Amino acid sequence: MPAHSVQRPRFNPSPCDVGPLHVPPLHTSHSNPPHSRFQSLVSCPIDVPLELFETAVSQLIHHPEYNSTLILRSETISDSETIIPVSVPHPEGYSPVRNVHRKLLPRRPGRDTALEQHCTLYAFVAGEFAGLPSMLILTPLIPEGESLPYYHPTVSHLAFRFIPSNTSTTSYPGTLRIEAVPFAGTSTDLNSRLYRTALALLETLYRYLWGVLTHYQKRVQHDVLIPREVYQDVYLKMRERHKGLVNTWRETTDPLKHVFEDIGIATFLMLFWKDIFAASPDLGAAAVQGLNDIDEGTPWKSWPRPSRGFLDLGCGNGLLTHILSAEGYSGYGIDLRARTSWAHYSESSQEALKVHALDPTQLLSPGTNAGSRETFLKPGVFLIGNHADELTPWIPVLATLTGASGYLSIPCCAWVFDERFTRSSATSSRDFFTDNGSFDPATREDEDEDEAAFIASLGLGAEGTHKSQYSAYRIWLAHLSRWLGWKIECDTLRIPSTRNWAIVGTCRERLPGDQSVFVERARRIVEGVVRRGAFKTRTPEGKDRYGDSHG
Repeated sequence: MPAHSVQRPRFNPSPCDVGPLHVPPLHTSHSNPPHSRFQSLVSCPIDVPLELFETAVSQLIHHPEYNSTLILRSETISDSETIIPVSVPHPEGYSPVRNVHRKLLPRRPGRDTALEQHCTLYAFVAGEFAGLPSMLILTPLIPEGESLPYYHPTVSHLAFRFIPSNTSTTSYPGTLRIEAVPFAGTSTDLNSRLYRTALALLETLYRYLWGVLTHYQKRVQHDVLIPREVYQDVYLKMRERHKGLVNTWRETTDPLKHVFEDIGIATFLMLFWKDIFAASPDLGAAAVQGLNDIDEGTPWKSWPRPSRGFLDLGCGNGLLTHILSAEGYSGYGIDLRARTSWAHYSESSQEALKVHALDPTQLLSPGTNAGSRETFLKPGVFLIGNHADELTPWIPVLATLTGASGYLSIPCCAWVFDERFTRSSATSSRDFFTDNGSFDPATREDEDEDEAAFIASLGLGAEGTHKSQYSAYRIWLAHLSRWLGWKIECDTLRIPSTRNWAIVGTCRERLPGDQSVFVERARRIVEGVVRRGAFKTRTPEGKDRYGDSHG
């Protein structure tokens, strides 16, 4: 939508006890103290896509000085999607997907003190909007014996909620709401300081959302590869089968995030494999029976799948490998060290989880490799990289050199082959690799392809420009995959994670001439990395699959 045609409606707030639609306030788990109850303060209708919420609240997180003349600025102490502090709330129906630990610096330090705060983003656990950040909760960290500075409202938690509408009769698709857990004795009436602060913050977020919409080019596209209804039907069955893992979680990480995230990824893979391997000559008659019998038990037991199984690179807690193994899919998950969870999975899952350090630079030494341990990378295997970090850029290279049947990559931390990805790592997303590991536009095919159209096809959403380093990294990965001959498709998965964009490589592109050109390109990448000498394979910990111990 052109920017000039977007007209912001009038801000129309009301107390939360007013209005035809009543949505109850947040309800935290029983482990929270009884006095930690959220109260709804003020709300307003909002007519923007939910996908814009995270971008809008980032302004609240990183620029609190815009909302208070008493605050100088904020400093980010940490920003993590995996480490969620125990002190933040755990509202029912939501899962924390990101936590920013920040420090508020006062404009007048002689009068006000600095204050640290947790800014936690949450996504719905299930439903149509699962995985999309839809709530921000601010949690002040008050040192023992001290009180809150004046510029902070007297609350232990302050929540900004985007509540999508489930009612088709309303003229607004969503509601913005401010909720809080006030200190004892704090007034919340319409003339109170807390209510006035909440009203001002609500209007600020309302303006931010419409400001983002003004520059909004393309909504994130879900369900590009798998129809939503089909995915949801299978996901609900899978969720019922594996939700008990939440209660038996052995790791220190948040079980709600990891269990339902990996159930969602497993569901996507099972349905994706069913489609792309449906015509595989390796499948017998029994394997194609019941492909559309989603309502009957576990029809996926006979669905098409990779003929040589899957390989989950950097499998971490091993949950995705465990779920796929439990549903009858053969494959392995490898990581540098065993996790606590591994010993508590089924025997078949334990057999599929291996301590192993993958060294991509050894793939060019077939003589040496003949007796080596890189036997997981067999022709026909399907590679999985779920937040594989340093291994992420290697996935299409490994798939090309080993003759993989395809791959799924969900990138998180940005790496090139032997260093962190920076803007200088790739001066242009249209560049391609040459013998020395640099880029040479002269080697690319389809020189006249419209770069903007290619980027649009990746479904990057509101961040689909070169301004975001994460978007630049995804564009770089897509160009790399295509340069190695893979047909790529992208989708935004319905999982509780802000890093839910996925790129899949399926069949090889057919360019004129010898198809070995793609293997040669992959070899040149590896040779360039070896020549630079910066890539170091980390040493595995514990015992590997051969029973050898590692220090």
